[in-house]
Amino acid sequence: MSGKYVLGVDYGTESGRVLLVNTATGEELGTHVTVYPHGVMDRRLPGGQPLEPDWALQHPDDYLEVLSLSIPEVLRASGVDPQDVIGIGIDFTSCTMLPVDSCGIPLCRKEEYRSEPHSWVKLWKHHAAQPEADRINELAKQTDQPFLARYGGTISSEWMLPKVMQILNEAPELYDAADLFVEAADWLVWQLTGKLTRSSCNAGYKGIWHKQDGYPAREFLKALDPRLEHLYETKLRGEVKPIGSRAGILSAEAASRFGLSPGTAVAVAVIDAHAAVPSVGVVSGGSMVLAMGTSLCHMLLSEKEVYAEGICGVVEDGIVPGFFGYEAGQPAVGDLFAWYVNQAVPAHVKLEAEAEGLHVYALLERKASRLAPGESGVLALDWWNGSRSPIMNADLSGCLIGCTLSTRPEDIYRALLEAAAFGTRRIIDTFEEGGVEVRDLYACGGLPERNRLLMQIFADVTGRTIKVAASSQTTALGAAIYGAAAAGAAAGGYDSVREAAAAMGRVREEAYEPNLEHTETYELLYREYVRLQDYFGRGGNRVMKTLKTLKEAGRSR
Repeated sequence: MSGKYVLGVDYGTESGRVLLVNTATGEELGTHVTVYPHGVMDRRLPGGQPLEPDWALQHPDDYLEVLSLSIPEVLRASGVDPQDVIGIGIDFTSCTMLPVDSCGIPLCRKEEYRSEPHSWVKLWKHHAAQPEADRINELAKQTDQPFLARYGGTISSEWMLPKVMQILNEAPELYDAADLFVEAADWLVWQLTGKLTRSSCNAGYKGIWHKQDGYPAREFLKALDPRLEHLYETKLRGEVKPIGSRAGILSAEAASRFGLSPGTAVAVAVIDAHAAVPSVGVVSGGSMVLAMGTSLCHMLLSEKEVYAEGICGVVEDGIVPGFFGYEAGQPAVGDLFAWYVNQAVPAHVKLEAEAEGLHVYALLERKASRLAPGESGVLALDWWNGSRSPIMNADLSGCLIGCTLSTRPEDIYRALLEAAAFGTRRIIDTFEEGGVEVRDLYACGGLPERNRLLMQIFADVTGRTIKVAASSQTTALGAAIYGAAAAGAAAGGYDSVREAAAAMGRVREEAYEPNLEHTETYELLYREYVRLQDYFGRGGNRVMKTLKTLKEAGRSR
């Protein structure tokens, strides 16, 4: 088979996927998924050692297994010669980090540390570093640290610094033994190229790095803990390179191991959701991409750097070189709908769906689509997993208002769909109130492919046309686009992410246009949503915090 090709390697929470793409056309020639043999370790280590609540660990060898199994398989199935593969791009969940020695060997591989939980990979959803995150936020606010504004005023427990601090506090011997702490994405690039390169995407959004200002000041780190004063020059050292650039080339050892050719270009790694941006051809300011799955990540490109409430991160060159990349999000969208179907839908709905040969989602969507905006009489706050943007408070919880004895399952289901759309509208309004324009909306992920009613509601609520990704493998395709840019035009790729995205990224011909009549009604409902959001989320009523406290007290008995 003639032509030039790139590989996009997409690392998720439970598995990794390799996608083979034609650089000239963006055609996807094959994909293969490898499930992680060890999965997510949240109860015990492979040796049987128990883990405490809120831990989420992984085995680094599972990531290499993806490359060992899936790369040869997509090449075999497609018939593509490894000599014609010119680039590799990697996207990964973040912050997923691990301690290594100076050669990049994970400490969990060493016999003396295998039974120490802190030696393993801390997955993005490892939340046991919340006390450390609280301390960072408290001190940053007290000392008026400038970096805090870039992240909406809150550093997450999921990020690099809190996780490193947890290791220092709970396993100081292992902290001392670690030569480096690295993002799993950057570690994999290291395994492919033989050298460590830190990604501007990972460092900027999860490592508190700024292109001009660098990392947090030594004085701040010393105030956190004197042992952290030189953290960034020592254990987090390494060149930060921009997205779309070449991290290095495939080493002879890696090429032999994974069935590729030495010298193949390897791109700087990218966060998984952020890789979706070029996959839909977005390479200009004012375009927001909605990565819609269990949660929803909002990514926006802009020519200017603005700090505003609800912006979870703004990073120069963080998504597409030459632009400031903004990130916001809603922590429960698909998960919210799944909660309702799995935990709250009446049995008669499930029986009706089974009798008609439908999934419960399909039945609810059909029934909910018959309702006009406002007809359900129900309004919801979409905080089933806390609030990320714009309020940034994990203690907030969900709310349904307007239920009566005549409220039906489809009424509640539609209200939940509308709540997700209202949450996105609030994020858009927050961006624009802060001075960042949002002109165009693009959607990708599992939800846009499966739920037409949801997408129409999003268009109606936001009052904007929504274009949908043509590929069902958007993050892997995005990783491949970065790989094509790393390869360069001379090798058959492209000299920039913009050029690669223009040729390889694509959207469907069909788009969702707002129904102006619906938009007018939704404007009234949206105002009520914002009033509820402010009342429960900004101190008007602390009942949600009280309920959570009582719930936690009950569980501890």
